[in-house]
Amino acid sequence: MNLTNKIIENVKELPELKQIEVLDFIEYLRLKTERQENIEWSTLSLSSAMRGMENEQSHYSLNDLNAWPI
Repeated sequence: MNLTNKIIENVKELPELKQIEVLDFIEYLRLKTERQENIEWSTLSLSSAMRGMENEQSHYSLNDLNAWPI
């Protein structure tokens, strides 16, 4: 028996209110996984976009940045 079937068989034995809790937890885990994947993808995209730029000369000095009003 594979893991999915074991989970299904165990959930079937629970009372309905506990099955609802299991479903809520599964949905929470899926959302958490999706968010983590989005964060990882964003980080990868940003690092790919910035690759090679660390050696470029800036057109601005630190004084230019400090001159901006907050």
